[in-house]
Amino acid sequence: MTSCTTALSRHVDTCEITDSAIAMLDDHGTVVGWTQAAERLVGYAPRDVVGRSASLVVQPSEEVPTMSEYVERCRARDGWSGTATVRSRDGSILDVSRRVSKLQGRDGTVRWLVSVTDVGTLPENTRSGSMRESLLARAPVGIAVRDTQLRCTWVNDTMETHDGLPRERRLGCRPTDANPGLEAEGMEGVMREVLQSGTTRVHEYRPWLPSSPRGEHILAVSFFCLTDADGQPVGVCSISVDVSECRQARERLAILNEASARLGGTLDVMQTSQELADLAVPLLADFVAVDLEQSVPFGEGPALRIGSTGRLPQLRRAGLASIRHGVPECAWLRGDAIPVPPTSPFAHVLRTGRAHIEPVLNAAPGTWTDDDPTRAGKVHESGMHSLMIVPIRARSSLLGVALFVRTEHPDPFQESDLVLAEELVSRAALSLDNAHQYARQHAAALALQRNLLPRDLRGGTAVEAASRYLPADMEHGVGGDWFDVIPLSGARVALVVGDVVGHGINAAAAMGRLRTAVRTLADMEMPPDELLTHLDDTVQRLADEDLDAADQTPVGGATCLYAVYDPLTRRCAMARAGHPPPAIVDPDGRVTFPDLPAGPPLGVGLGDPFESVEMELPEGSLLALYTDGLIETRDQDIEEGMRRLGDALTRPGRSLEDLCHLATESLPGQAPSDDVTLLLVRTRSLQPAQVASWTLPGDRSAGHTARDLTNRQLADWGMEDLQDSTKLIVSELVTNAARHSTGPIGLRLIHHEGLTCEVSDDDAFSPHLRRARTADENGRGLFLVAELSRRWGYRLIPEGKVVWAEQDLPSARGRAKAV
Repeated sequence: MTSCTTALSRHVDTCEITDSAIAMLDDHGTVVGWTQAAERLVGYAPRDVVGRSASLVVQPSEEVPTMSEYVERCRARDGWSGTATVRSRDGSILDVSRRVSKLQGRDGTVRWLVSVTDVGTLPENTRSGSMRESLLARAPVGIAVRDTQLRCTWVNDTMETHDGLPRERRLGCRPTDANPGLEAEGMEGVMREVLQSGTTRVHEYRPWLPSSPRGEHILAVSFFCLTDADGQPVGVCSISVDVSECRQARERLAILNEASARLGGTLDVMQTSQELADLAVPLLADFVAVDLEQSVPFGEGPALRIGSTGRLPQLRRAGLASIRHGVPECAWLRGDAIPVPPTSPFAHVLRTGRAHIEPVLNAAPGTWTDDDPTRAGKVHESGMHSLMIVPIRARSSLLGVALFVRTEHPDPFQESDLVLAEELVSRAALSLDNAHQYARQHAAALALQRNLLPRDLRGGTAVEAASRYLPADMEHGVGGDWFDVIPLSGARVALVVGDVVGHGINAAAAMGRLRTAVRTLADMEMPPDELLTHLDDTVQRLADEDLDAADQTPVGGATCLYAVYDPLTRRCAMARAGHPPPAIVDPDGRVTFPDLPAGPPLGVGLGDPFESVEMELPEGSLLALYTDGLIETRDQDIEEGMRRLGDALTRPGRSLEDLCHLATESLPGQAPSDDVTLLLVRTRSLQPAQVASWTLPGDRSAGHTARDLTNRQLADWGMEDLQDSTKLIVSELVTNAARHSTGPIGLRLIHHEGLTCEVSDDDAFSPHLRRARTADENGRGLFLVAELSRRWGYRLIPEGKVVWAEQDLPSARGRAKAV
């Protein structure tokens, strides 16, 4: 008769079977045997369940809805482990983790033992629960069922690995008949005591197995009394566990618990790789190396797709650990590029994405080591005898490989070792993938920010400029800082520093949009307060547009300081939107932080006006524009940071580059939590001899007069090469002013890094370039101005407008032609 034996153990695992509940089932799922421990577990006495279907206790599931299917599943899988539920007499449901073992009798019939490893376990699909089950299920459990005369009637295959007795020699025999000796006599005494008392007993003994690498084993055997419906003994069941195997399983579970606690605590791929190596040595391997695809540590691109064809990826060593001092097994250190011969198992793992195990490493001539003499030498020198290579995979991508080697540990790697290695690597892979994605985003944001920031600060004759940009540390990522120096008409220059709220690539992208907006508004020659008002509208509009786009992170607000400096008057107008005030150091070394109206941050929608403040700056004044990352730290308030900045800037005789270095180096030692941006400018002024200005009558004679004045002034400046073109420009601009204005006309020539012609009038009408038709008598003047100048434009002033045009000096034109 075929039957099934079910073991239910409360609050114990596979390695601690000391008080199990046993239920014996026949091939129809009928209970034919019971134990006192089973009664304590579910509350049913032998008379309540023996002779009845086990469905009274075993809960049906979608997978096995009936008891017959339950038995068929046991047969089909030749063993079964997983989670199940049992029903107690009071109606409560117990979640258990079970393990099914196959038993065979003399007549070829089969029984099954289902041992419960936990009561009240986590669901099977949880990561920790399934891995624990996988490891413990590999701890072999030997099972034998004997009648009241102690003759073996059922046994599983594992028993032979425990004591060396084959099934044929054991079945039908008592222990002293099959294997005479003191150990057998002692076990028979324990089994008789169990049959008489009905209680569970534990016995430990040490069989010697010549075929085993370890020779002697330590076995812990639990004996259970099986009873019929009347509670009378019908036999004894023994469950033996190799304590050595259990100890190894516990060690592996400890490794996984430690891995869960240690891995993933950083976004540094090199540190995570080193933690993986340190975890595996010496509990799993004597030497471990973690090699990452070279783009992973630096976030330079997407990881390699598993199964992709083409050249093998380049690897770089990221983690290294050994039981030996100095890691003599390794020819490459952390950070080194790792060669991958195409015939090696490393190449096979990289191509297929599947793990490779060599229980006995063969490095003899004629193997893959012929193409890898460096590794072959290390194999022989260090005594490597067993090897595993596990791919580091995440989201269908291959991040690298992990190498596990045994040198001094005598046992070769087994499949259970590979299971643990793969689980460790998979946990590390999640952390590495997160770190890789963060590194990619950080690198992209940094590249975007650097590409958007100015590479060459052109202060012209107005200012000398230098800058520093220090991205925040990896923990916080790149922010939205920006700075700019924008040449304006009339030798003036605009200075701007801003900071977008947030970090990462979204903040960097938002910064790029705002920098473009500022440059566009600056070209319209607006005063600082008016520019910030328009910029505030722009930020609010962009935020509204981003809210309507599901894939776009809205701009979360920004701060900004905008200033315009005129070297002709040495006056500087500035306004700020929630930004720190500038630092001004006069030529005598006095530091001031002007009391500018703070203004609301951009995009917050408060509606408060921005206010400009204008001040005169002596030639050689130092002006510092910065973001709050320079003056505000975790341990210092803003006032202390401003004082520190002022001290750094008052170093006489230092260049702007030196002062930038001193100011940023004065930051406290810890990594900054926000980006640090500093723009330093030293003001210059134009000499009176570099400017010529006249007031002309607003009549038809103005054009002729303007040409004569221009011709004489350019001769004085030695610019005869520009006389013809400049007279044409001046003539057109003055003629247009005389035609459209009603008052006097202003003419100004500025000799700086170029030649600027400015014509002012009382008409606020904006001039526009248009293409005249063939029959038109007018409309070609501005087109001619545009052709003769490098750039032209206009700006509104309280009295009307100024139309200007700039030309390159003859020396600059020559350089441009040479280029």
